[in-house]
Amino acid sequence: MSGGVTETSVGGEAALGGGGKKRDSLGTSGSAQLIIKDLGEIHSRLLDHRPVIQGETRYFVKEFEEKRSLRELRVLENLKNMIHETNEHTLPKCRETMQDNLEEVLQRLQAANDAVCRLQQREQERKKEYIKEEPREDGGEGVCDKTLQRQGIAPWFG
Repeated sequence: MSGGVTETSVGGEAALGGGGKKRDSLGTSGSAQLIIKDLGEIHSRLLDHRPVIQGETRYFVKEFEEKRSLRELRVLENLKNMIHETNEHTLPKCRETMQDNLEEVLQRLQAANDAVCRLQQREQERKKEYIKEEPREDGGEGVCDKTLQRQGIAPWFG
């Protein structure tokens, strides 16, 4: 085709024709590319929510971890204070009370043990007197401990 007809290539550039005039392809195809680029940005801002959601997710996780960390720190601090209070005040107080009460209980047990021993001794003396004074049916003396031992019967109070 002769004449001054210019053909455009696929890339949007003008091919040189017979007239030797170069067509300004930047104005037409460059503005189309800018428009396409702007449309892509508008589309991504309006319809693509992934960056916003990712940002919000990161913020939520960060806040959650900080709050959880602070909550755990408060719990640990409370436990530390409770342990310190127990070690410094409660345990010595309990130990002192226990020692005082144990001494009192030990004294009462010792008194009860002494009373039981005295009662047992009196009972033994009464049994011995009763056995010695009681005449046997066969007319003999009272049964003594040795006789009981020979027969294999040990007295319960001995």
